[in-house]
Amino acid sequence: MFSPAIVVTAVVIYMLCLFAVAQVVEYRVAKTGRAIKSPWVFALSLAVYHTSWTFYGSVGFATTSGLLFMGIYAGALIGILFWWVTLRKMVAVKEDFRITSIADFISTRYRRSQRIAGLVTLIALIGSVPYIALQLKAVVNSFEIITYDHDSPWANSGLFVTLLMTAFTIVFGVKRLDPTERHQGMMGVLVVEAFVKIVAFAAVGLFVCYVMFDGWSDIANQIRMNGLDYLTSPTATPNSASMWLTLIILSFSGILLLPRQFHVAVIENTDQKHIKTAMWLFPAYMILINLFVVPIAAAGLLLDLPSEKADFFVLLLPQLIDNDPLTMLAFIGGFSAATGMIIITTMTLSTMVSNHLILPIIELTPKAQVMRSYLLQIRWLLVAVIIFGSYWFELEFSDSYILVAIGLLSFVAILQFAPAVFGGIFWSRANSAGAFSGLLAGFLVWCYTLGLPTFIKQGWLPPEILINGPWDIYWLRPEALFGLDHFTPVTHSVIWTLGVNISVYVIGSLIYHPNKEERTLTTEFMAAMRPVQPNRKARPAGLDAYIPLNVKLEEAQTLLKQYISGNKAHEAVFNIADDLQVLNKSHITIIELMEFHRMLEHMLAGSIGAASAHSAIEQQVRYSDRESSELKALYSHIVTGLNNQVTYDPETKDPEDSVIPNGFGMISDLQNQIDSLEALSTDQKRMLIELEAKLESRYEEIFKYRMEAQRLGKENEDLRQQLTTLSRTPES
Repeated sequence: MFSPAIVVTAVVIYMLCLFAVAQVVEYRVAKTGRAIKSPWVFALSLAVYHTSWTFYGSVGFATTSGLLFMGIYAGALIGILFWWVTLRKMVAVKEDFRITSIADFISTRYRRSQRIAGLVTLIALIGSVPYIALQLKAVVNSFEIITYDHDSPWANSGLFVTLLMTAFTIVFGVKRLDPTERHQGMMGVLVVEAFVKIVAFAAVGLFVCYVMFDGWSDIANQIRMNGLDYLTSPTATPNSASMWLTLIILSFSGILLLPRQFHVAVIENTDQKHIKTAMWLFPAYMILINLFVVPIAAAGLLLDLPSEKADFFVLLLPQLIDNDPLTMLAFIGGFSAATGMIIITTMTLSTMVSNHLILPIIELTPKAQVMRSYLLQIRWLLVAVIIFGSYWFELEFSDSYILVAIGLLSFVAILQFAPAVFGGIFWSRANSAGAFSGLLAGFLVWCYTLGLPTFIKQGWLPPEILINGPWDIYWLRPEALFGLDHFTPVTHSVIWTLGVNISVYVIGSLIYHPNKEERTLTTEFMAAMRPVQPNRKARPAGLDAYIPLNVKLEEAQTLLKQYISGNKAHEAVFNIADDLQVLNKSHITIIELMEFHRMLEHMLAGSIGAASAHSAIEQQVRYSDRESSELKALYSHIVTGLNNQVTYDPETKDPEDSVIPNGFGMISDLQNQIDSLEALSTDQKRMLIELEAKLESRYEEIFKYRMEAQRLGKENEDLRQQLTTLSRTPES
């Protein structure tokens, strides 16, 4: 065992090394002016998926359930097979709409709804905080295992870890406001941690196989001789088939929809082509880090280590024969697995909470609007609140069953995003009503089937609710809803939450007819996911240039200064005008103004989220009377050009038809006129739907033209940077 001072010193040295790596990476990026575009860095950073639940928990899972632990990785591998279809589309949308988080992605797809963004944020927060607590508990428990002196001040090792995680998250994850800027230093840290995790775990595995035993064959023989065959069985537990399916479903969605995975895979992606490398390198990493799970689990049981400490066999086995270097390496490996998850998840959650919960409240409260310029500091505070809240959760539920399977419980919460995300990508008819209703219904069922039992087993609520149901209604038992009592609580919850979520999502989308704005945004969203076609023709110029550019630039800067510094606001507006190639103009057209405001909204979305940015533009950007009339005229012109206007003039009716011989004839004639008007109204509605479809098609083409222009502008900027770099390089 080590003294606490030695372990703390090792942790501090390790964190300083990570700090140095991040500083070197960011210095290189600042010096060259170019982001590090390496497919290997992207692929290895995805290993943040492997937390302490993998490093420690997989072994503990294997000691009780055999090969069932592989289910949480089998589904992930299946999900990765579809990344060129799913992940590539998400990255394309992120690039066009300046997406900042999973909440931003879902809300952008569905009318930029702030309600949906807030609900997604709430689900992610409630689902992730217990998982962060698990990481803190793993670090604290591993610290206690390898140290021999727990007296003050080392009794508060959990508080020390919490403070360390808070500081490191702020330094590398929340040191600037715009989260769409590349966190190159943080990505470098994730790569280092990926190597440390796999090296530490493989070192323990090789040590167990070839030092403590005589290789794989010896361990296999020992397993058979000691009646441990269930360790290599995929059906070692009751309901194994349903649990396999449950784990596959959870990991299939989790590998992409967990807040930390979405951030690394989507937000931090610098090139869609890197996905191809990740599709083979990341699965290879996943397989390698799990090769020694069964040998380590078998070794711990064969050497009579306490089965209740199976989660920490990785530490206990080298400690058993006093191999201090390997024990310390294993501890640092587990520490890396926990810290990577904590930093990325907390950073992402702080962004989501500030953009979609705090900022909307600030906007609705006039006296609080001065806080808009302190969003960065608010995120620092949120990081501390989230991490310390997780630490409180770990202390409060330290003896509860929830920390045993907390990873799966969090996965079920995040599973509620799957219908809204995948449905939004592949089903154009999906709309905001269906998405909000499905998310809310699924989350409420999760609270009832998994959240409520947690508080009951903790002693906060009477246990009779689990046995007899609330108000003694037997069919409403939280873990056996409507008599479905043949599954584990996790499987039971997955069945009900996913079934209710999908059903409400589909029914709500079919019943609700979205307005024009939502249909237009859906068209843009779907168009952004399609591959860009080369050799497009330039779009037409538009109307007369009569709008003073300086006025619009000042208005845009005034808006941005409410959220970012004055210098950054000026630079951002200048860059937008430069991209539109209007800097040399004194006046611009209405189409150029529309483009300017659209790009301004995309830029602002990087700081406060798409939903909040759209709301800010709507509330604070003003159009003159002429500009408003020009916009309406432009819209009308497009509609008129698409199809001929259909008119109906009742005065063209033949006068003889007005002669009514008697009262009965008048009623009959009125009825005929009503029937004719209803038929005409039906025809006009049908034609209106056709016109709107054609208009949406035209709008989609315009959107594609704009995306191509932005892409070409970015390529030109990259070329200019390369030429500048080459010109600075001294000749050899």
